[in-house]
Amino acid sequence: MKITVLMEDTCGNPLYESEHGFSLYIETKNHKILMDTGAGEKTIENAKRSGIDLSLADTVVISHGHYDHAGGLMAFGEINSHAPVYMQKSASLDYYHKERYIGIDKRILHMENLRLTEGSRVIDEELSVFAGITGRRYWPESNRSLSVKQDGCLVQDEFVHEQCLVIKEGRTVLVSGCAHNGILNILDQYKKIYGGCPSVVISGFHMMKKADYTKEEQDIIVRTAWELAGMDTVFYTGHCTGQKAIDLMKPVMAEKLVQMHCGDVIMMQEG
Repeated sequence: MKITVLMEDTCGNPLYESEHGFSLYIETKNHKILMDTGAGEKTIENAKRSGIDLSLADTVVISHGHYDHAGGLMAFGEINSHAPVYMQKSASLDYYHKERYIGIDKRILHMENLRLTEGSRVIDEELSVFAGITGRRYWPESNRSLSVKQDGCLVQDEFVHEQCLVIKEGRTVLVSGCAHNGILNILDQYKKIYGGCPSVVISGFHMMKKADYTKEEQDIIVRTAWELAGMDTVFYTGHCTGQKAIDLMKPVMAEKLVQMHCGDVIMMQEG
């Protein structure tokens, strides 16, 4: 399996342009998968610069209904109109950060290859998506400023529109965009559905904060790191995790935590 980080907030390759967003191009024996599309056309340009032909992608998964994960989808559609796009139906609602709209471009809803999902779905023997994450252990505090418009009013977003991709090819890889529901709650849901732990997790942890962390927030990040470190799993993270959180987690998790950057290539062998 070969995974190319097409978009991430930090750049690890001078050929690439980075911005606040997330996108992976995942090549397996049976599939060429675009997981999220970043915030816009820069993701498409990064693919071109890396020699990736997005017209060959056969599957697209949108992790949730925010612009920084679905913003490049219309530009992708100009290249590729045949790959099915799997997105939770509720990702089409109106999402806000405080008063700023951060939802998807509504033109996406008219794409002929859009496949709106409600809950979990098995795509084939290799690919599946799961949702329905209801746990609230260490639910990211930064979610408090994120809302959804219902009946003309902004209410707390509970992130029912978030879904995770699971790839089974020798090893099992779990991919989440931001882990808005909390990485531990996502892994709890994974265990209920699939059993055990995935070999690899690629996800932002949504711990980023511009201001300094409180003592309680630091404790939660470190306790999360200790729990993740106890799993037989390697975690690749970036995007919304934030450098401060990564610096707190790395001494606990050591080689089990890998910071990814735009342009990185992750190679995984079977077994």
